[in-house]
Amino acid sequence: MKIGMKLFLNVAGAATLLASYGYWQMRETEQAIAGFRTIVAEIGAEAKDASFDADGVRLLPTPVQRYLSYSIKGPLSGYKVVRVAQKGDFRRPMMEAFEPTVASQVIAANVPAMVFSATTPIIAPIWARAYDFYAHGKMEMRAKILDVLTVVDEQETPELDRISLRRWLLESALYPQALLPGGHVRWEAIDDDSARAIVSSGGMEASMVAYFDAEGRMTFMQAEEDGDLTTSYHGSGEHVARSDYRQVGNLMIPHSFTISRAADGQIYPFWMGKMEEIIYKIQSLSMFKISKSY
Repeated sequence: MKIGMKLFLNVAGAATLLASYGYWQMRETEQAIAGFRTIVAEIGAEAKDASFDADGVRLLPTPVQRYLSYSIKGPLSGYKVVRVAQKGDFRRPMMEAFEPTVASQVIAANVPAMVFSATTPIIAPIWARAYDFYAHGKMEMRAKILDVLTVVDEQETPELDRISLRRWLLESALYPQALLPGGHVRWEAIDDDSARAIVSSGGMEASMVAYFDAEGRMTFMQAEEDGDLTTSYHGSGEHVARSDYRQVGNLMIPHSFTISRAADGQIYPFWMGKMEEIIYKIQSLSMFKISKSY
């Protein structure tokens, strides 16, 4: 009897310690994400306002003029920061199955800075929490299973910094003011339906080719170089398709997306979903009190 009670107490004690460690790790991860959101919001609040320069827009490639006319319907209202909640299906690197996933992004609208965080199941009831953060030209990327076991821990390198800069460009249809002349993005003409967008920040550049339909909607963007499909992370991806444009204030914003890896002329989707919520703010940080597990 005494042996059984001792064994029970040992198991209960170990379980308590494990639960306490898991809770501490979870708090540490969420505090890190919250800190990154604050950094991005502060960078966004301090950035120079975007302005619609009609003369400058007239010098842009024709399809870009068409896009800006379609996507910006009135005054920009001086918004600085975007918060997006997303829901969809995610495929982990080098895997084939997709799993239901919720995600959140906080993005500086006028300067390259952003943080992405997501929760996705592995095998029930096991889940993973991941985030990637980019600001001041540097990135950080991490993923943990049950907030305890680190499976991805990437620190900044010149190539990963460039990929993260491209990620800000890839998401720019959510904050089209970033694509106006005078900001961090410049355009090069290609043809009547596409143009090259080049983002510059901190002495680094990244580019994608944007494609537009006759109405002016940006339908997809793609990188001009192949991705490395063997990495333990997807990074920015090399291709994004957008659809389901809806008016949000004075902006036309796509609410459906498919982000893919691309190599050898093929695309491999890994994150497909819809916008659950999109909020634009000028300076207030209250928007980052997130009630859902994004």
